Order: sequence, then structure tokens, then C-alpha cells
Amino acid sequence: MIRVPQKRLLSAAAAVGFAVAGLTVAAAPAASAAPCTDIDVAVARGTGEPGTLGLIVGDPVFSAVQNRLRPRSVSGYRVDYPADLGEPASVQRGNTDLVNHVRSQAAACPQQRFVLAGYSQGANVVDNSIGISSDGAIVGGPIVATIPADLAPRIAAIVLFGNPIRAIGRSVTGTYQSRTKDYCALGDPICQFGGTNILAHLSYGNQADDAAGFVASKV
Repeated sequence: MIRVPQKRLLSAAAAVGFAVAGLTVAAAPAASAAPCTDIDVAVARGTGEPGTLGLIVGDPVFSAVQNRLRPRSVSGYRVDYPADLGEPASVQRGNTDLVNHVRSQAAACPQQRFVLAGYSQGANVVDNSIGISSDGAIVGGPIVATIPADLAPRIAAIVLFGNPIRAIGRSVTGTYQSRTKDYCALGDPICQFGGTNILAHLSYGNQADDAAGFVASKV
């Protein structure tokens, strides 16, 4: 079995992702600190992923969720973090920002509920934010903040794609397990130990409608 260094795998994924982005035209949703909508979708993009919420995963998933949940109002938030291989604290910065966003939105909008989405390195960000450590995983890191327990009931659903902790035998357990759908494409080396098909890691936009259906079943 061919084993490829982790950093090379991620660099290849980022490079192919940019190539895909150059050939794709898509309308991206606005992503900023959200108003008091019914549902706020906070998305942590993958390493080097272009797009508003993330061209490969975040943008198509947001659009699908928005369509599925009509007429309820849905806002999007782009987690503010480097998503960079060269930034040692990248995941920790995303972890902090995501938790701060949920806390501030929850305080400002008492009726708002949340959907958390993460792709690749962004899945590590979400993992950490719900108390599942990504330390030891590809582009992972230690937990620096978690969503407070009193806000847990307002996290309606979590969707993860190419989640690196799966390659080291971890998964989302506990409080959020029943509200989480974690996609790992066959052969994806980022989430499947021994996987060698880097193109599988770029295929998750195909799961946007399925993810939206899962979200709809939880809200």
C-alpha cells in the first residue's frame, strides 16, 4: 500500500481544490456576523479552500440547507481562521472564533438555533468546539474553547466532511452524536486510514442535498 506524507496529501487537496474552483462558477451566500434568523449555519472551510463559505463544501451545503428550510430564514457565518497549513495555531484560532460566534449570536438572538458545518481542517475546528479533540489528527490541535453546555440544545445539527479525526479512530460521541452526520468518502486519505484517493476528498459537494435533508430532519 502506498503511503503519502500527510502534508503532501493536504497540499495536493488544496491544489486540486483551487483547480476545481477555477473551473466552477457558483453563486455564494453572504457570510458575516448573522442577524437574528431562525437558523444560523456556521461553516469552517477546508485548508486553502476558496469561496465564501467554502467552494467545495460550504457554499453548496449552505444553498441546499437554505432551499430545504424555506420559508424559515437562514443565515451563514464564515468561521474566521487561517485554514492554512503554514499556521501552527490555525485550528485553535478557528475553534476560538466558532465558539465566540455561537456565544455572541445566542446572546443576541434568544430564539436562534445553529447548524455547524466543517470540511477537512474545518471539521477539526468543529470537533474541538464541541469537545472532541482533534489533537494528533492531520492539521488538528488541542481544544482551546468549547460551546457552553447551556447552549448545547440550540445546536440543531452538525455536518462534517472529510473529518481528519476519523483516520486516527475518533468520532463525535456524547451530547452531539445523534445530531451529527460525518461524511467520509471511500478512499479519502484525510479521513480514512490507508486511503489513497485524494480526489475522494474533493467530492463532498455531491453530498450537499443529503446533508440538507439531515439538517432538516433535526430542526
